[in-house]
Amino acid sequence: MEIYRLENLGCANCAAKMEQKINALDGVKHASITFATKQLRLNADDCKSLLPQIQKLCASVEADVKIVPLSTSVATGNSREETEKSPLPFILIGLFLFVLGQVLSHFGINDIICKVIFLVAYVILGGQIVLSAARNVVKGNVFDENFLMSIATIGALAIGDFAEAVGVMLFFRVGEFFEDKAVERSRSQIMEAVDMRPEVVNLVHDEHVHEIPAEKAGVGDIVLIRPGDRIPLDGIITEGESRIDTSPVTGEPTPVGVAPGDAVTSGCVNTSGQLKMKVEKVLADSMVTRILNSVENAAASKPKLDRFITRFARVYTPIVVAIAILTAVIPSLVTGDWRHWIYTALTFLVMSCPCALVLSVPLAFFCGIGAGSKRGILFKGGLAIEALKSVTAVVMDKTGTVTKGNFIIQEILPATGFTSEQLLTLATSCESHSTHPIAVSIVAEANARNIKPKTPTSLDEISGHGIHAILPLGEVLCGNLKLMEKYNINTSAYQANTVGSEVLIALNGQYAGSILISDTLKDGAKDAVTRIKGYGITTAMLTGDSLDSANAIASSVGIDTVYAKLLPQDKVDKLQEIRQSKGSVMFVGDGINDAPVLAGADVGAAMGSGADAAIEAADVVYMNSSVSSIPDSIAIAKLTGRIALQNIVFALTIKIAIMILGLLGFANMWLAVFADTGVAFLCILNSVRILYLKK
Repeated sequence: MEIYRLENLGCANCAAKMEQKINALDGVKHASITFATKQLRLNADDCKSLLPQIQKLCASVEADVKIVPLSTSVATGNSREETEKSPLPFILIGLFLFVLGQVLSHFGINDIICKVIFLVAYVILGGQIVLSAARNVVKGNVFDENFLMSIATIGALAIGDFAEAVGVMLFFRVGEFFEDKAVERSRSQIMEAVDMRPEVVNLVHDEHVHEIPAEKAGVGDIVLIRPGDRIPLDGIITEGESRIDTSPVTGEPTPVGVAPGDAVTSGCVNTSGQLKMKVEKVLADSMVTRILNSVENAAASKPKLDRFITRFARVYTPIVVAIAILTAVIPSLVTGDWRHWIYTALTFLVMSCPCALVLSVPLAFFCGIGAGSKRGILFKGGLAIEALKSVTAVVMDKTGTVTKGNFIIQEILPATGFTSEQLLTLATSCESHSTHPIAVSIVAEANARNIKPKTPTSLDEISGHGIHAILPLGEVLCGNLKLMEKYNINTSAYQANTVGSEVLIALNGQYAGSILISDTLKDGAKDAVTRIKGYGITTAMLTGDSLDSANAIASSVGIDTVYAKLLPQDKVDKLQEIRQSKGSVMFVGDGINDAPVLAGADVGAAMGSGADAAIEAADVVYMNSSVSSIPDSIAIAKLTGRIALQNIVFALTIKIAIMILGLLGFANMWLAVFADTGVAFLCILNSVRILYLKK
């Protein structure tokens, strides 16, 4: 797969035509052109050898388009504004001459002088368009915007409507100018938000600081990060303390404290102290590049609605052109009023360009992807957004999704004759070398209380039961109820707790007490579930934990249904059951064992703090690992879907309405131009609303 940038690409419909032609070439496995990012993604046997042919094809559709390797375009910073002359001077001169011609004709100045002024204005405004149309006709590309506009306005000149021809061309150029500016602004607004790659880094070498290109920084290099700097690469803090703003990556506004030994992510901002950091990942592998690639890849993944509109556009223009020809001929033969019906047909030609339709859908989904990235939500494509807006059930894993996954001691319950400190000492002595989350929580609590563990002379871990150890204090058992029963310990003083996990402890054959440990809910989990259910979506939880523990968590946040004690394959089976009964299903998880369920769901979403396998398998990634991101992503998806549909309905309704008005004699070419460039501009503005969706 090779990626190229299409410099000077200015037409969404032209991009769709280029994509179709490139895919028809021998040797091309798949090609995708994304108008929103001006990128061509080419999968072919030999991409380089095909480039001249592809360049020729693209130029046959849009003459000024140039194919540039992505690395070259990034390095040179080329953009449409830099490679093309601004049309604004031509528009202003044309406007002046148009107004002059109108004023002179109003005061009865010689008609020939007025027509000459209008012709000069037409050449200034439309000369380039007519030449482009002529070149494209020679290349076999007939039904493009330039050709249709040229035929319509030249037709107006032919029937003597000089002022009309110039006015329509002027209106078209103004509309096209604002349309291009709106597209470019929305594109740059999104890409600037997600492209956080640094140009240079401050490399520390022998106590000296050297500025080097970011791509030259290697793993193990030490870089300096001053207050106010964006963290350039992923790494580990080696010196200094500070607070960092993670909102550019995660969307979370609260600064996070960092100190030596802490991992930091590129894209975040150092807000206070000076830091030194050891590089852990080069630029190509760092988070800033992953986010940018994710957005660009997502934009290239086209939803079904986009593909449908592209196919529809291929038949829409020929049909409207055919209607225009019939309108010019049949009524004229009947009424004899050729001038009126030819003029009406010319308005149809202007409206036959499908640019507003072809542009509106992908731009809406691109804005949806951008809105998500601003909140730390990475959609992996338009298909993910399209599927997410239609989900009827959200199924969540428990640990790491609804809960924080950090087990904490909730209560220490010593039996008669024992103290909390004794109980914690015994448990810590047994668990101090274990990496199990429960063991880690016990050791953490002991450290917080300055309790030192005793070194066991022997330690035996009994699978599924717990630990049998010999300490200076005697024989210790530390585990579950089955371990106590195995060693015939009298546990009549033990009272089972339904919430969390319990560690039972015995010393020298006597029950000493228990420690209650449970996971903690993520902040905002209850509110997030309430918001999800507010969309009429059913909620469920799949977990490998005990039913009592899962029910306690589910009831505290309001989840509808719980399935507990599940193995990874059991989760897949349960997901299919839920899909059969509820419809389209979204699954949210974070563990490596969640990857099969994520892949099997209609929409798979992974917490950014989770395993890489889960993130790779997911359609949506929540960088901030917040439960509130789930309803946020649903809100973005639903708004994106609504706006894409609004754009289609709006564009088609306006075009059809003006066609009907034209047939009835109430519409002119000015309205026809509005139905083309004006509607496209309004669809762009409507799409950009997604970027300003409130949390």
